[in-house]
Amino acid sequence: MARVVVDVMLKPEILDPQGQAVQRALPRLGFDGIADVRQGKRFELEVEGPVDDAALARIHELAETFLANTVIEDFVVTVEEK
Repeated sequence: MARVVVDVMLKPEILDPQGQAVQRALPRLGFDGIADVRQGKRFELEVEGPVDDAALARIHELAETFLANTVIEDFVVTVEEK
C-alpha cells in the first residue's frame, strides 16, 4: 500500500485573501521576516496495490476533475512509499 499526496495551490496570478490575512497577522504575533503566504490544500490518498503508471494517471484525472479547480488552481501529485 502506498500513499499518494495531491497538493493543490492557487495559481500565482490568483489573489489569496486567506494567505494575505495570515501574512498580515504574523508580525503582530512576533513572526517577522515572512514576505508572503499562500494557502493551499493537501489530500493524502491511501492506494491499494502498486502505484504504477495507470494508477498515477487515474489519480491525476481524479485531481484534475474533483480535487482542484484547474481554472484557478495548480496541483502536484507525489507518491510516498510506506
